[in-house]
Amino acid sequence: MTEHLTTDVAIVGAGPVGLFAVFELGMLKIDAVLIDALGEVGGQCAALYPEKPIYDIPAHPAIEAAALIDRLELQIAPFRTKRLLGRVVQGLSGQAGDFVLTTDQGDTVRAKAVVIAAGAGAFGPNRPPLDGLPAYEATGAVQYYVRRREDLRGKRVVIAGGGDSAVDWALSLKDIARVSVVHRRPKFRAAPETAARLAAAAEAGEVEMVIPYQLHALHGADGALAEVEVATLQGETKRLPADVLLPFFGLSMDLGPIAAWGLDRTQHHVAVTPATCETSIPGVFAIGDVATYPGKLKLILQGFSEAAMTAHAIHPLVHPDQALHFEYSTSKGVPGSA
Repeated sequence: MTEHLTTDVAIVGAGPVGLFAVFELGMLKIDAVLIDALGEVGGQCAALYPEKPIYDIPAHPAIEAAALIDRLELQIAPFRTKRLLGRVVQGLSGQAGDFVLTTDQGDTVRAKAVVIAAGAGAFGPNRPPLDGLPAYEATGAVQYYVRRREDLRGKRVVIAGGGDSAVDWALSLKDIARVSVVHRRPKFRAAPETAARLAAAAEAGEVEMVIPYQLHALHGADGALAEVEVATLQGETKRLPADVLLPFFGLSMDLGPIAAWGLDRTQHHVAVTPATCETSIPGVFAIGDVATYPGKLKLILQGFSEAAMTAHAIHPLVHPDQALHFEYSTSKGVPGSA
């Protein structure tokens, strides 16, 4: 059903940072509408790796991505925020204090400010250039993220890549699957602590390290994978028995229609003022992975901090006649909650 809404702030992106922005805005008695291209909230946490543990959320030594989204949902429940899901934001017109956003479904949202919390934008995996790849993707023999760890129990799993996802999943799966890790060089780009844990697991015989090799070919029939062929830069090849290949080569980013809004950008990221997260368009802000500035860290917790700063920067636009007297949440409580 087409919606025509009026609110204080339109938040483009309903991942963890977009959800926390609802909370920070709500604490300042600022209403919001969440808009996301996916059919559910949570962004990559929900769509790509719901069972992946996250270790750098304050007060949670480890929390699965899906559980983090559940907790954020509970946190913003008192604000009863309207959501437009399964919609791609296309147009932006107007100016600070009176913006109009349109979606591909014909919705319109009138807002005084806009927050872009689009994460990686319209994201998709970087696929390896292998012959016959679509047939294996169709059967799940090649997967770019793990939605259910238990589905891989007892399988021969080849993981390709050298970043956090490759290392984290190798460690997560080594106790339930036969895991081989393919990487083109000995040094990994993952966090040093987890890279060290992977090296220790390899030394203990819990994980097979296939270095320095790269993916070369897939062998099997009718979408059922039997072997992954890898090769060195010198052309030496070997075959690894495999039921599933997990290529972790990152995500391709595409801002989609947002790229046509005229925002200052650095490659695929939106440039913002660090103190406020405001973009080159007054009244439009960007937070989370989509935003960039000197010293930016791509961490969920930094996105949470940016959500708080942005909420305070937006307050004068929404409540121009009210002075903002900052209070700790322990003093003021949550507006509208018991």
